[in-house]
Amino acid sequence: MLNCVYRLIAPRMFEPVEIDVSTQGKRAIVRPTHLSICNADMRYYLGKRSVEALSKKLPMSLIHEGIGTVVEDPTGLFSRGDRVVLLPNNPHESSEHVAENYLSSSEFCGSGFDGFMQEYLVMPPSRLVALPLGVDANIAAFTELVSVAVHAVTRFEAIAHERRDVVGVWGDGNLGFIVALVLRMLYPDMLIVVFGRNSFKLADFTFADRVCLSHEAADLPTVDHAFECCGGYGSAKAIEQIIDLVKPEGTISLLGVSENPVPVNTRMVLEKGLRLFGSSRSGRADFLRTVQLYQEHPSMLEYLKSLVGDVIPVRTTQDMTSAFEADVCKPMGKTVMQWNV
Repeated sequence: MLNCVYRLIAPRMFEPVEIDVSTQGKRAIVRPTHLSICNADMRYYLGKRSVEALSKKLPMSLIHEGIGTVVEDPTGLFSRGDRVVLLPNNPHESSEHVAENYLSSSEFCGSGFDGFMQEYLVMPPSRLVALPLGVDANIAAFTELVSVAVHAVTRFEAIAHERRDVVGVWGDGNLGFIVALVLRMLYPDMLIVVFGRNSFKLADFTFADRVCLSHEAADLPTVDHAFECCGGYGSAKAIEQIIDLVKPEGTISLLGVSENPVPVNTRMVLEKGLRLFGSSRSGRADFLRTVQLYQEHPSMLEYLKSLVGDVIPVRTTQDMTSAFEADVCKPMGKTVMQWNV
């Protein structure tokens, strides 16, 4: 089957390429309908990865957050017209010790392998999750990001000790918002404190018990456990402050991605007996739990609606560029492409 793939060939330059895709075997054909732009996509688009990384990975189709409509599924698991969430992680093996998103042999769309900016996607049905009726498509488009937060909370549940009265979330961006929201849905009695640098962003965290400007050092509360969702240049300051404010034997969940090494005050980590663990990406189980949360907590979707930013119809490569340029300027939220190519 001939398929058109829209690849980033250089920073800020998209190019359509026709490729021959095999439809043999038990693989479904899906038409993408709504795609959401992630910060990782923007790092490629703006050329903010290292020269070595860009030369190794480009040309490449971007986007790993999205939904689509099933065109054909030879396995019968899905019917034509079913709305599905697209799973970007494609594992080639399984391990009883290592989750699929941490296996070095797994392929991840939009990171060394073509992402979802394609006319059609040919993928195993195991890489699709049914989207419940009534879920707004523009919200569903960034379900992958929500599943990353769910994955981090699931790991927290397995690792953290049982004193979970007060939990802090560092970061007032999209990821911090979603992690705090997932915690609120799962633990209604937990005291959730969000630490950020922008008061106008913190004003959107209406479901949190308390919000704090992280640079106002006086009277900041201590927490039993913490989630670091800052990334970039904010990681170092956030981790330093977390180590100061987390109680002994607390856990620190690291989610923020930084291109540069981050110093860690190991003396205080040792003195307090802290546990630091990283969480990255997500697997099928996390997507299933995310969709279950959508169904069990309709209010979650109402809160997530506030993250929907620009919704841009896309038919041409110029439209794609316009969508990415709009995302450059956004202060908060997600840019969604209505994919009509």
